[in-house]
Amino acid sequence: MKLTKMLWLAVFLIPFAMHSQQIADHALGLRLGDSDGFGAEISYQKRLGQFTRMEADLGWRDSREYDAFKLSGNFQWVRHLDGSFNWFYGVGGNIGSVDFEQGVTDDDGGLFIAAAGTLGIEYDFEIPLLISFDIRPEIGILGYDGFDDNFDFDIAIGIRYQFQ
Repeated sequence: MKLTKMLWLAVFLIPFAMHSQQIADHALGLRLGDSDGFGAEISYQKRLGQFTRMEADLGWRDSREYDAFKLSGNFQWVRHLDGSFNWFYGVGGNIGSVDFEQGVTDDDGGLFIAAAGTLGIEYDFEIPLLISFDIRPEIGILGYDGFDDNFDFDIAIGIRYQFQ
């Protein structure tokens, strides 16, 4: 009888204990960073494996100097740190378009491409909420003078709702 009770208890408690060590199937939210990442980005994460996921972010900017959008994609490996904390790292890239206002530069704008990496830490709450802090170094492959043609260091805080 005691063995049966212990087995039932284990069956119900193990999934709760493992919750903080697993990646959610989907997460949708915002990534709020500096101007190199265009400030606020809509962020989506999709679990690919037990310890891997894909992240896609869409950022845009409408300013006096230029209008632009940037789509970022990263493949990430997630490692358990302690309790509800995880750390992650990854590789990916960015592609986007910029349209300069008249008088800012001699160029009208166009396509830009950059390679990127990711390194960060996240906290997985008991509710379906994930908060993260990450660093995304980016190096321009194709760009315009003064716009994504050099090394950028994007730092951001993310808040995402997790769901199945």
